Amino acid sequence: MTIHVWDYLPEYEAERDEIHDAIETVLRSGQLVLGSSVRGFEREFAGYHGLPHCVGVDNGTNAIKLGLQAIGVKPGDEVITVSNTAAPTVVAIDGVGATPVFVDVDPDTYLMDVNQVEAAVTDRTTCLLPVHLYGQCVDMDALQRVADRHDLRVLEDCAQAHGARRDGRLAGTMSAAAAFSFYPTKVLGAYGDGGAAVTASEEIDRNLRRLRYYGMEDRYYVVETPGHNSRLDELHAEILRRKLRHLDEYVAGRRAAADRYAAALSDTELVLPTVDAGNEHVYYVYVVRHPRRDDILEALKAYGISLNISYPWPVHTMTGFADLGYREGSLPVTERMAKEIFSLPMYPSLSRDTQDKVISALREVLANL
Repeated sequence: MTIHVWDYLPEYEAERDEIHDAIETVLRSGQLVLGSSVRGFEREFAGYHGLPHCVGVDNGTNAIKLGLQAIGVKPGDEVITVSNTAAPTVVAIDGVGATPVFVDVDPDTYLMDVNQVEAAVTDRTTCLLPVHLYGQCVDMDALQRVADRHDLRVLEDCAQAHGARRDGRLAGTMSAAAAFSFYPTKVLGAYGDGGAAVTASEEIDRNLRRLRYYGMEDRYYVVETPGHNSRLDELHAEILRRKLRHLDEYVAGRRAAADRYAAALSDTELVLPTVDAGNEHVYYVYVVRHPRRDDILEALKAYGISLNISYPWPVHTMTGFADLGYREGSLPVTERMAKEIFSLPMYPSLSRDTQDKVISALREVLANL
């Protein structure tokens, strides 16, 4: 049987009764859209973060898109972010008619290089969009100082950082608003698509609720401002309520697996993850580097191990964003990383036996390069 970087089946078996009870609860409730399960999850997810507001939406991409609109980003504006991210971050910026502007990443943490942000600010910049990548947070204090100097809003992309902290503060609590994805692979994942935005602002909360529901506020069929159909599904919301109770356990399981990798691979030529000062990493993915990455991945197939690359194609190199005008060499750290990084299996129910097989195979492959 092939070993992949993620497998939900062991977790499902452990939580099967809870998941089935969640489904039964919704189906017997008489409410299938924006009912008590969505309201309950919004209340509980906001409470986990110590915030007053959470708005459930249909996926993480729309959480970013609606978040940008809710904080006032308009067509023609510029939003500064990174190219070393999943494409949806940038698709969401494009989706509101704004222009993504990329800065490079730190060569050790792979996070936004905050030192480059100020030079990228123009008179069209309205928002900074940091990506808390792979499970740890951008230096938000330094980024907020840039935002304050230029009167910019900040929206956190927390799709990969549920439960992560920096200097004691949870990802998602360090800006005007934050967007989360509940795609199944995430630290907190649904059994399909889902997303949410959190905020401390009543105004942003009202904007988000209106935007996710066609632009309607109090009266059905009365559009205040054009919006979207971007509602979190009741079934996913109820499942997420049950899984939210286990979030800290999921994080602990990921950290334990990361510790085992570090202990077993620290003497190899692999570059292992670096945790930035003040960060509490949740290891959404366990990303390593090696200049012969492609040879390693090909050799591991003989052991029945199929691994991923997050991400092999930086967004600025994709044909869909060619009109932005970035050329090879524009973001040298991001481009170099994309040729060397790959992800090892990482999920809280990863067994020691499976992890040991990956470690043993990887050590053999490295020894024979």
